[in-house]
Amino acid sequence: MKKVEAIIKPFKLEEVKKALSEIGIVGMTISEVKGFGRQKGHKEHYRGAEYAIEFVPKIKLEIAINDADVEKVVEALLASAKTGSIGDGKIFVTDLSEVVRIRTGEMGESAL
Repeated sequence: MKKVEAIIKPFKLEEVKKALSEIGIVGMTISEVKGFGRQKGHKEHYRGAEYAIEFVPKIKLEIAINDADVEKVVEALLASAKTGSIGDGKIFVTDLSEVVRIRTGEMGESAL
């Protein structure tokens, strides 16, 4: 089992959600987060004054999947979240040692 975490631009969420749905991914957790990478934030102007925005708003998706689905999930994320400009985000894939469905007590891949 794997956990795929993706940090994406907020306006790409619907497109990403649709792409994941089309490949059969029905469950995910989404959080509104802030952060920065190489872009180091950006500057905005408000009433004639310039402000530095250090932490850029992003969306974090978390998806628990079977090992066999990793490649197609990563490909769907790449295709749907990419704009080609700085700040498109990152995808992290990590191992899950255990998953337990709270309602039924199911464990492992059957709990996904």
